[in-house]
Amino acid sequence: MPDTSPKENSNYALEKLRDLLRHGDVGVEGKLPTERTLSEKLGLSRRAIRRALEVLEAEGAIWRKQGSGTFVGQKPHEWSDQLETIVAGTNFMEIMEVRLRIEPQLAQLAALRAKGSDIDRMRELAQKILGSEDADAKELWDGALHRQIAQAAGNLLFLSIFDVINRVRQDDAWQSIRERARSNANTMSISSAQHAAIIDAIAARDPAKAGEAMRRHLLMLQERLIRQTSMDHLEDDPIGDVS
Repeated sequence: MPDTSPKENSNYALEKLRDLLRHGDVGVEGKLPTERTLSEKLGLSRRAIRRALEVLEAEGAIWRKQGSGTFVGQKPHEWSDQLETIVAGTNFMEIMEVRLRIEPQLAQLAALRAKGSDIDRMRELAQKILGSEDADAKELWDGALHRQIAQAAGNLLFLSIFDVINRVRQDDAWQSIRERARSNANTMSISSAQHAAIIDAIAARDPAKAGEAMRRHLLMLQERLIRQTSMDHLEDDPIGDVS
């Protein structure tokens, strides 16, 4: 007869593992103990543990990486491991080309789908940008505002693409260029007014106006970045073409 003791009961193992996940009893970066360790800790057979883990993986509660172990949560996108390569191989013009094609669409969707709490949060973040006294903080809150708009659009695939772009924006070289491009007080004032226009259009449920406001905002940033990099080039080569 088959062994029906709790030690071999997969449903019992599943219940115990759910309790473990619920109470956050996991390692660094959400890593679970090995099957052997779980077996010894919970007093269950490795077969019961393995079957329970298969169920949790199918539910998206855990994910496994060959040679690294088992982790809590959904499996990251395959491109997440390639972000460093993407960061190293791109430039601000490529970033702006992508942003100009994606973020106006996100603003339009946000105008259709944003909740009142989303809009309140956008206004709070816009104030955080205004109240920040250093470039690093302004960049942080600016990224948070644009992500809030992307999140309010209610499209997970769009949000995933946005997060890749946002990760590239965190590169030190990119932030340095943006800091110099936005150091002018007049530029910050215009940017603040543009943020307000985007949020107001989303709050008014006007997709066309929201998309256009976002497009104008990004075009201004692109123009400032082009101007700044041109100035940097002249400073690096002060003599220029004297032929």
